[in-house]
Amino acid sequence: MADERNRRVIAELVAAGVRPVAPGEVTPLTGPLAGKVVVLTGALPSMTRAEAKQRIERAGGTVAETVTARTDYLVLGDKPGSKLEVARRLKVLVIDEKELLRLLAGE
Repeated sequence: MADERNRRVIAELVAAGVRPVAPGEVTPLTGPLAGKVVVLTGALPSMTRAEAKQRIERAGGTVAETVTARTDYLVLGDKPGSKLEVARRLKVLVIDEKELLRLLAGE
């Protein structure tokens, strides 16, 4: 980690959606969002971004910061940023918080 190049590579991997797991940490392989990549944009009405991230991860999903062709869902909140334009261009499914809650419940 002392090498600047290593820190840059790690930052690029994280920006691309790679989520490192601490030794001993278990990543759910099952759940209603197992294997799905979710990106959040804008403010959600009933939960913070941290709460949404935690719930998505508990449901087996991965939360990414950037919309890519590998993104399964873009959760649209109030005052979304440029992620919405990218999602539309890449034909990523755009859902609202209500739909996210439905998915988290396994419906």
